[in-house]
Amino acid sequence: MTALALDVKIAKPGIFEDIPDAVYHADPVEGGSLSSTGARALLPPNCPAKFRYEQLHGRAPKREFDVGHAAHHLVLGTGPELKLLEFDDYRKKDAQIARDEAYAAGQVPLLLHEYDLVEDMALALRNDPAAGPLLDPSKGRTELTLVWKDVQTGVMLRARVDFARPAPDSDVVYIVDYKTARSAEPSAIERMNFDRGYHQQMAFYCEGALETGLTGKPVPLLVVQEKTPPYVVTVSAITKTAYDWGTVLNRAAINLYSRCLATDTWPGYATDIIASGVPGWAERGYEQALDRGDYDIKGIKK
Repeated sequence: MTALALDVKIAKPGIFEDIPDAVYHADPVEGGSLSSTGARALLPPNCPAKFRYEQLHGRAPKREFDVGHAAHHLVLGTGPELKLLEFDDYRKKDAQIARDEAYAAGQVPLLLHEYDLVEDMALALRNDPAAGPLLDPSKGRTELTLVWKDVQTGVMLRARVDFARPAPDSDVVYIVDYKTARSAEPSAIERMNFDRGYHQQMAFYCEGALETGLTGKPVPLLVVQEKTPPYVVTVSAITKTAYDWGTVLNRAAINLYSRCLATDTWPGYATDIIASGVPGWAERGYEQALDRGDYDIKGIKK
């Protein structure tokens, strides 16, 4: 395990700790690297052009992520510093200035009621019978940065693991990622896996764990917590089928990234004229309406 100073670049593969969020997201790997977030941003419904823009210009802070980042900090004891702002909302100019200054300093700004909320979330998670023991800080390693080289393309890859927890009496290591969400209901988690690519993310993390020697038996787990009382928590294991699809998507993203780097070409959604119709569900609706006689189409030319 290697501790990394702020002014040091990562020159070779390995497992690194104590890397601040801002340094990690700015990519500390010499020559550049592809992260799990980047791999997901390259593929539909995104595209290389948007990925490249964010890579060069950074991502603007988003208010909807502040509570999640703050809860992450209190639950795991790591991550960006929290900045408590003595305001009830951001309607006043002073509050907006304080918020923007916190963002510029790499902090997570929190209003008074938001800070109370994340403290309650952290308490609920610690008291959860599954998530509490799993995320016990004394039982694992937090915020590990994994860096490795893809054998097939030579591209450098990096991942930031929330928590690596060895399983009791086993050589398995749980690769745990903590998420906050509107719903932690099981079917909602499945939808989030698809919409946000969590299965792809966890497959990427586990590949990094294997390639860096963190563990020979990684098991991906999501800890999902709701952001409204009573802050329900669900611990979810990624299924093998979902994991395998995540591996397929990651390979496609890495190969695409390699080609884009080699040619310095970062295409948008399409490189030629495309055909666009209407969604399949809309076509079926049209057909059903036609069968019912909803449309008077006398005189149409065939």
